[in-house]
Amino acid sequence: MHTWITRACVTAGTVSAVGLLGAGTASAHVTASSPDARQGSYAVITLLVPNESAKATITGRTVTVPTHVAGDTSLSSVRTSPMPGWTATVTKDPTTSAPTAVSWTAAQGTSIGDNQFGQFQLSVGTLPNSGTLSLPAMQTYSDGSVVKWDEPAKPDGPEAEHPVPTVQLAAAGDPHAVSATAAAPPAAAGTTDGTARWLGGVGLVLGALGLGLGGGAALRGRGGAALRGRGGAALRARGRS
Repeated sequence: MHTWITRACVTAGTVSAVGLLGAGTASAHVTASSPDARQGSYAVITLLVPNESAKATITGRTVTVPTHVAGDTSLSSVRTSPMPGWTATVTKDPTTSAPTAVSWTAAQGTSIGDNQFGQFQLSVGTLPNSGTLSLPAMQTYSDGSVVKWDEPAKPDGPEAEHPVPTVQLAAAGDPHAVSATAAAPPAAAGTTDGTARWLGGVGLVLGALGLGLGGGAALRGRGGAALRGRGGAALRARGRS
């Protein structure tokens, strides 16, 4: 279980960071992503939080855990990933003990500054049987201002100023969905292929060395024969004289 969470955290964090770099600062909104999110399953979700203020730093963040209508599932499990300098708190319903919100608070001297971003990760389940999971968020700045990321997407209009972070959920058993566990075999195959290329390179080097040694021996043999020939001719000349 812990191994799966670790692999999923690494995969989700890498994919999210690459997505943020590709998006550019012009569209640097808070986003939620998970490469292994499937309906009715568990997943690690990474929230990428860029600082869009040039005058203040981010010191707090709260995510609302959604509840679902009857007939669908709710998130019964929410776990946070340790972040140096930040304290995470999961709030639960006093009656049902179901998680309702997650808050992160920065310690003194810790914050997300200008031109920086933070990664906040959650391990959640069971995911709903719908195509998406929205996670309304609110972040607090050092100057006391609060920004809410809770605006729904506009299908036919311009992009919302502060769109709600949303994760796309693959259908249960969808073979096209990418998971951290499924991503492990290609890495092993790549390692095997690299080993084969390395061994092949070693073979070529050893072959070249063999040819060099053989050529050197042949040259030495020819040189010795030539010297012996010249020595014999000198002795014969002396004998005749």
